[in-house]
Amino acid sequence: MISISFSSCDKCDGEQPRARIINNGTKEASVQIKTTGGNTENLNNVPAGATSDFRNYAAGAITFTIAVDKAVREEVVQMSECYEYDITVDTNNNITTTPRDRND
Repeated sequence: MISISFSSCDKCDGEQPRARIINNGTKEASVQIKTTGGNTENLNNVPAGATSDFRNYAAGAITFTIAVDKAVREEVVQMSECYEYDITVDTNNNITTTPRDRND
């Protein structure tokens, strides 16, 4: 008798989306993550040259409010399970955001 088992190749299995700050800028950076359900997660005062830990939140329409020095940027994105979001501050304190499927 031969037994065959199959396992999924997915790296992520229904996990909540998550975000982090990669701060390559010259000032502290913070982000407020507001979910569709009204919950809020914060990544506060990430020093220049540092990367925050990931913060998980519920999937859905997400509002990111990102602040670096006096510059504030708000971005609304649809986040599904198994996605992560890098909020990157470059050396000129410009902000870019990159979503990534954790199964890729």
